[in-house]
Amino acid sequence: MRPVLSTLLLLLALPLSTPLQAQEKASSAKDLHALFEAEWERSLRENPVLATYIGDHRFDDRWPDYSPAALQASYEGDKAVIAALDRIDPQQLTPADQLNRDLFRRQYQANIDTYDYGSQYTPLSQRSGLASMHRMADVVVFKSVADYEQWLSRIGTLDKLVDQNIDLMREGVKRGHVPPKVIMQRVPPQLDKQIVTDPTKSPFYEAFMKMPASIPAAEQARLQAAARDAITKTVVPSYTKLKQYVVDDYLPQARETVGLWDTPKGEARYAELARFYTTTTLTPNQIHDIGRKEVARIRGEMMKVIAKTGFKGSFDEFLAYLRTDPKFRYTDPKELLQAYEAMAKRVDPQLPQYFGKLPRMPYGVRQIAEQVAPDTTTAYYQGPAMDGKRAGYYYVNLYKPEERPKYEIPVLTIHEAVPGHHLQIALAQELGELPKFRRDFEATAFVEGWALYSESLGEEMGFYEDPYDKFGQLTYEMWRAVRLVVDTGLHHKHWTRQQAIDYFKANAAKTELDIINEIDRYIGNPGQALAYKIGELKIKQLRGEATAQLGDQFDIRAFHDVVLGSGAIPLDVLEANVHRWIETTKAAHP
Repeated sequence: MRPVLSTLLLLLALPLSTPLQAQEKASSAKDLHALFEAEWERSLRENPVLATYIGDHRFDDRWPDYSPAALQASYEGDKAVIAALDRIDPQQLTPADQLNRDLFRRQYQANIDTYDYGSQYTPLSQRSGLASMHRMADVVVFKSVADYEQWLSRIGTLDKLVDQNIDLMREGVKRGHVPPKVIMQRVPPQLDKQIVTDPTKSPFYEAFMKMPASIPAAEQARLQAAARDAITKTVVPSYTKLKQYVVDDYLPQARETVGLWDTPKGEARYAELARFYTTTTLTPNQIHDIGRKEVARIRGEMMKVIAKTGFKGSFDEFLAYLRTDPKFRYTDPKELLQAYEAMAKRVDPQLPQYFGKLPRMPYGVRQIAEQVAPDTTTAYYQGPAMDGKRAGYYYVNLYKPEERPKYEIPVLTIHEAVPGHHLQIALAQELGELPKFRRDFEATAFVEGWALYSESLGEEMGFYEDPYDKFGQLTYEMWRAVRLVVDTGLHHKHWTRQQAIDYFKANAAKTELDIINEIDRYIGNPGQALAYKIGELKIKQLRGEATAQLGDQFDIRAFHDVVLGSGAIPLDVLEANVHRWIETTKAAHP
């Protein structure tokens, strides 16, 4: 029996509490929520980037402090939180607060584990870190002079942030924490795009290109001049210094291997990351085996779809056909963007048939910044601000449109927008009864598992209109199954990068550009890619159980509302929630 359920049953069996017991319970709950509030404030203060992202703009004038003293203080603060939580008796809490306490503890333990391993010593990669700090402007609402002044203050202190990151990387070299050379080689070209001779060409200047008419022209001119000055005197020299360090010192010491196993305590760390990202106790070997079984199953489904197309040839020949035939591609980035936008509009009206509760917050479609587009994934989602003043955005990659197949557009849009990421994340943010940390809780297996499960809903909704669209959906499902095999292969089974690329190419109709970018993503972010398929399999399993047990009483809208009704949660908690809903529904319809 799971802890939450067993505690609930125990509480039901106990006699009514005495006044003293009630007082103790109230005190425990008060202490717990006071800790939630205090730590939420600390997290925003220590991580101004997070604050900006969620819509709290009090700290928009600064970057996080990555000095050794600040990092150590944060680490000690996290350990103090664990100690404080352990002093709160879970038996004095309601089942809801027991869950809140458990999730909070998981989150802080993960922070501690990350620091203990030494992840802070590799702060730069091809997909995150200093090369993309300009993207913070995407989550700032520039309306007033004060908004621009804060941005100027932020970019004016970029040199301190760069120096702190270089110091961390130098310490990482001493401790044996260095990134694989193959991904770090991607960084200098990204930095080149920041090293401009004309400050108005800097991505940090984009916010000043079109300013609100409510700001007087003289003020606009002053702010623009200040921005050009900050970029010339601080931004460009900082990125020049960083590039010089990366090229001359860091890259020569980067490792030739690509797996986490070849780092200090890397084997144990990868097993830890597998548990964290999947929210299960599955081992890397078990995950690898699940992946191979899923690859074989999905291959069988793909062969059925190929037969429906009338294609005469082998599986490999069909993949080559999809990768090379021009009819499956756009050549104009604008046409590709319009296709993504049109697909998003088609999905929205279908949602009420499958969900009883929909989010109030809308979403838009945007292009991924040109500076990072060559080195990043096909698309991603950026959540709305918690203050309700910034919508969610579905970002799409328009770099080399000829590498972006038309048959992937429906499934990709469903995953990143609705009923995938936007619907789930926007709903979670509107759960006002939950503590703030729960509305931003990192449970990757749930978040990505839901988005992958949503892809299968596309078929139920009728959006895979021909065999090629269906093959596109299966390609995306295969992509996530392949991830289980190649991520564990790279970081646990000592695969080479080329082994991973070859396995991916042999099983999925992704283009070579996407495949290489994906493999390099798994190299740079071990374990994260495991979450998708493991989460999806759990949601599908629970839907199957509910359908079998409830029969005619099964309501797809109610099922989805239960799955999404607690925000992002570990898979064991989701299972308990769904099982409880099944029993309640059965009891209501004997």
